[in-house]
Amino acid sequence: MARTLVSLTAAAAIAAGGLAGAGTAFAAPAQQAPAVVSADVGALATVNLGLSTAQAQSVQRALRARWGYGGDIDGQLGTNSWKAMQRFLKKKHGYGDSIDGIVGPNTVKALQRFLRIYDYNGAIDGVAGSGTQAAFKRMSGYCPNGCLLA
Repeated sequence: MARTLVSLTAAAAIAAGGLAGAGTAFAAPAQQAPAVVSADVGALATVNLGLSTAQAQSVQRALRARWGYGGDIDGQLGTNSWKAMQRFLKKKHGYGDSIDGIVGPNTVKALQRFLRIYDYNGAIDGVAGSGTQAAFKRMSGYCPNGCLLA
């Protein structure tokens, strides 16, 4: 009998919103301000595809010398580094999308075509897996200043 009484009391309290926290369990979610995404957010993305800072700096030096990269040589391949890489890939390796600095599947496919020169023998599938990353490292190591991005 005591259990029944406790159960009925708890049920009544929940229905009335009288138990602490019980009223919030079924409350409508609070309104949140819509997320604001700006173009600057993309500039913060870094995609080194397994390169060390020194290796990425080598790539950035080559991109600066030949493909219009104007950013810092900081070893962080961000949006501007990838825009320069996309200009290179468009001119030399069949990249056909916009120059947006986003390392998507089409950027990776063009990079994979380029990396065939550096013993990449995997699929041209747009997935930057371990084989793609290893070939990217080999490419950056062949020339300390990335001179092979000519």
